[in-house]
Amino acid sequence: MTDRAFLVQLEGYGLTTAEICYFRPDHPSLLQIYAWQEYDAAPDFPVLFDFLAHWRREIEAEIKSVRIAHEKMIRPASWRSADGVISWD
Repeated sequence: MTDRAFLVQLEGYGLTTAEICYFRPDHPSLLQIYAWQEYDAAPDFPVLFDFLAHWRREIEAEIKSVRIAHEKMIRPASWRSADGVISWD
């Protein structure tokens, strides 16, 4: 069984975290924060924008701001051989 998180990282997705600041219509002076985390593709963030579209359609809360952090995608390890010796005389 292969880990889903590993497979999506191979496809170029990276761990994305969004801090969503919002308020409810019945308490507009109370700003709340929702933390969202999923694997997504930067810079377009299709998974996040689908979630935000769902939020706007289904949740009775107005989004004030969204702050996004994205982990770089997984890459193959790189190496190179070094010929020679470094000495500290």
